[in-house]
Amino acid sequence: MISDVLADAGARMDRAVEAAKEDFATVRTGRANPQMFQKVLVDYYGSPTPLAQLASLNNPEARTLVINPYDKSALKAIEQAIRDMPNLGVNPTNDGTIVRVTMPELTQDRRKEYVKIVRGKGEDAKVQVRNLRRKAKDDLDALKSDVGEDELVRAEKELDTVTRTHVDLIDEALKRKEAELLEV
Repeated sequence: MISDVLADAGARMDRAVEAAKEDFATVRTGRANPQMFQKVLVDYYGSPTPLAQLASLNNPEARTLVINPYDKSALKAIEQAIRDMPNLGVNPTNDGTIVRVTMPELTQDRRKEYVKIVRGKGEDAKVQVRNLRRKAKDDLDALKSDVGEDELVRAEKELDTVTRTHVDLIDEALKRKEAELLEV
């Protein structure tokens, strides 16, 4: 019972860390990266569709991304979705067959702004991990009548260790992303 609660909490925290890393990847650095467009949703025939399902994304140069839609009628919608995406600061161009996105050089002020955004995302991820810890603690407390007090205390210590490990993983990913953003 206790091991099930701890295993479930650990698995959920693993998913939270992975989601945080994916979220960090959507924040722009100095290079064009297809992962930055991972969360772009295109209004395709009335339904929001991820860009990766509508087009292939290629990175021919360091600051250029070429988006080749599978359905050419979606060009305008793709272009508009990229233009409307917050925190990208790009202006896509459409030549009738592809959408080309050229990333402008990042200024130092813009880099600092992106660091603040990444830190906010990191804090949100840590809050999510702590919420998962609280839920697991409640689940452990519900087992109080079925297990001994010593087992419960040991399980809570293990839960704290798992939580601390996952928060540290988020911090490491955050430091890597900050270093990426601040390197000139």
